[in-house]
Amino acid sequence: MTIANGADVDVSDPSAQRIDRWLWCARFFKTRSIAAKFISDGSIRLTRTEIVMRIKKPSFLIRPGDILVFSRNEHACIINILSLAKRRGPATEAQMLYEDQSPPLPPKPERHIDPFGREAGSGRPTKKDRRALDALKTT
Repeated sequence: MTIANGADVDVSDPSAQRIDRWLWCARFFKTRSIAAKFISDGSIRLTRTEIVMRIKKPSFLIRPGDILVFSRNEHACIINILSLAKRRGPATEAQMLYEDQSPPLPPKPERHIDPFGREAGSGRPTKKDRRALDALKTT
């Protein structure tokens, strides 16, 4: 099997693994079919020995040392593959498969406190409460 950068990779090669299976084992996706759909959409970019390519096939073989770049929940993920997965194990085992080089998440904006807001669970305002709020808003 020949990949985009011209390197030959044997399907039975123990130093390579399908990208959909690896993403599933590394717990980036809940199922392999969701991972395969994400890959088929062309949402993953791979960097291998300074060659950058977009992956569109779930059967693409990856190796340790590859770098994956993709977007999840509007956040850029940059993943350096450290090892291949033997099974889908617990999360602590899955985190040992890769090194996350993603930029840190931006800080959450502070919650705006509404001066006319009410405490949670205080119920619906009465007619008197509504009149008092209207009086505050108009002044």
